[in-house]
Amino acid sequence: MGIMSFLRNRAGMILIIAIGFALFAFLLGDAVQMGGGTLWGGGNQNEVGEVAGKTVNYDEFKTKVDQNEAQFRQQMGGNLNPQMSAYVVENTWNQTISEILIDKEVDRLGLQVTLAERNEMLYGRNPHPQVAQAFADPQTGQIDKQKIGGIIDAVKTQGNESEIGKQWNSFISSIRRDRLFQKYNNLVKNSIYVTSLEAREDYSHRNKLASFSYVNLDYASIPDNKVTLTDGDYKDYYEENKNRFKNREETRSLEYIVFDANPSKADSAAARSAINKIAADFRTTTNDSLFVAVNADTKAPLTYIKKGTLDPALDSIVFKAAPGTIVGPLFSNGAFKVAKVIDAKMSPDSVKASHVLLNPATEGGVDKARAKADSILTLIRAGTSFAEMASKFSIDPSKAQGGDLGTFGRGAMVPAFEDAAFNGKPGDLKIVTSQFGVHIVRIDRQVGASKVVKVAVVDKTVASSSQTQQDVYRRASEFLGAAKDDKAFDQKSKESKLVKQVAENVSVSQPAVPGIENPRELVRWAFDAKEGDVTDKVYELGSQYVVAKLTSVRKKGILPLEKIKKEIEPVVRNFVKARMLKERFETTLNGASSIAQVAQKLAKPALQAQNIVFANPVIPGGGQENKVIGTVFGLQPNKLSKAIEGESGVFVVQVSGFTNPAPLTNTFKQKEQIMQSVSQRAQSQFFEVLKDKAEIKDNRLRFF
Repeated sequence: MGIMSFLRNRAGMILIIAIGFALFAFLLGDAVQMGGGTLWGGGNQNEVGEVAGKTVNYDEFKTKVDQNEAQFRQQMGGNLNPQMSAYVVENTWNQTISEILIDKEVDRLGLQVTLAERNEMLYGRNPHPQVAQAFADPQTGQIDKQKIGGIIDAVKTQGNESEIGKQWNSFISSIRRDRLFQKYNNLVKNSIYVTSLEAREDYSHRNKLASFSYVNLDYASIPDNKVTLTDGDYKDYYEENKNRFKNREETRSLEYIVFDANPSKADSAAARSAINKIAADFRTTTNDSLFVAVNADTKAPLTYIKKGTLDPALDSIVFKAAPGTIVGPLFSNGAFKVAKVIDAKMSPDSVKASHVLLNPATEGGVDKARAKADSILTLIRAGTSFAEMASKFSIDPSKAQGGDLGTFGRGAMVPAFEDAAFNGKPGDLKIVTSQFGVHIVRIDRQVGASKVVKVAVVDKTVASSSQTQQDVYRRASEFLGAAKDDKAFDQKSKESKLVKQVAENVSVSQPAVPGIENPRELVRWAFDAKEGDVTDKVYELGSQYVVAKLTSVRKKGILPLEKIKKEIEPVVRNFVKARMLKERFETTLNGASSIAQVAQKLAKPALQAQNIVFANPVIPGGGQENKVIGTVFGLQPNKLSKAIEGESGVFVVQVSGFTNPAPLTNTFKQKEQIMQSVSQRAQSQFFEVLKDKAEIKDNRLRFF
């Protein structure tokens, strides 16, 4: 019981260690890219992918996904929706990549975590932060070594393949890998060096002041309809800026029509009629638990609950109602609900309890385990120490503390154990059976008191009927029949006044597509289709039916001009405007010796910019202008610049003067500041280097 309770309480922390480590690396950089090759081609059909020459086997990867899903489910409560499941798969993949790349590097460098280091992380004066979070006494901050020892004993007893064994080994593996990461990161940080020249240059960039005058001609001064773009214009801009169009992973763009099979008015009326009948029968039933199990869409055990636990629509009413009252039917969150108040009483807010846990599997069955529990209970009642019995017979780590489970509130323990602990008085001894085994429970103390109610809730979700689904599917099928190619798709959607939705640059691992509940099957189709293809069937995705066409395929690498021509049109237009404005400036600059003369010829004011620093290339009131400020700091005072193509327009500048800072006599502090900034960037950048060097093949779409 204590083992499982401990692990449940730590599940979120364990998940954070495993997944958060990967996120630390990958959220700072770009998303992990796929390697070369086609999505479906090559490789063993059981391979999820390959990272730096190491195969990622499906069975091993799926085990990790299942473990992370289970932990995530415990953390979040309830089942995972498709987006959550896709999120777990994505983070498990990132975790796998980071583990492989780091393991490869630390092996190459010979980095290790010795047994002495591991013990120091667990028991030493400076324990690993996650160990401190999991095992430190909240009052003293001291590590509870007995609790750690209890878990290690349990792993020895139950084996590494048991649930506790797997989770403990995962915990140890995580803190070990984190220590290796720290060592590797420290090697990178310690390799960084800043020279005195770099320190002085950085000091100058941050403190040297420039004052200048400028005249600018905004791109907006030329109407868009006065600019005719040619293929040559696009090509010129593309060739000058080709590296901006590097696609880091292969993507697809889709247009699609979503036919929602939402519940109809008839479906809602049917659900209301069903819940009304249920409410009538609910009043007369003599077996509330069985009634809920048979009639409720959401099965829940009948237990005492505290205020604030139920759906808000029911909660306040239920806690004011007398036992026997039927509350509802009420409609909330897509379902009709009716509740029956079975009992109400005052109950402790929390309980401190101890237990001895016996394992029926090793005792020869539940009956024999209960018989042994009776014998132990007899000894305890005769005066034998409870702590002694727990230490001798319990299989739970709490035996190291004499069976003490600490103080807990309602909802922290399984129902059978909770009922025993809360429905009694201090000093009571009870035997109960749960999914964890047979418990001898002692109530040590009860704290506080507040009203709790035992309530049975039956809900009936308003769902689409088969008739509604058939009608919507028929409409989708009719559309697909008419939309045989991309042109027919556009024409039919326009004729039928259907709203086309767009998903641009969908990646192979993308868990969500706008307006679609569970898009993975559609994404899988997109990465196996050709540009212009229309889906060969109506895709049933949750309560939606989808017909789509593939509008664009973008391969990994530098995108060809035809793929980006439409989206770069605004910047190409400004590119052409810049050329026109620079020609105008060149005419104006001919014979001009001052910014005032330029301003007079253009009938534009000469604006002032004071005390500008190179490190912050912003013109007050004009936004960031890197090229302009860079030109300013390269000019001699009183000399006119050439026309400069900026972000918002074309500029000509004239520096009136520079103000130099006091000489930097001691570079130590400046070096330290630069080192800190560079070190922070290095933590993400060395992962980018490792990923760029490693060939990464991602075949997850075959399986997930």
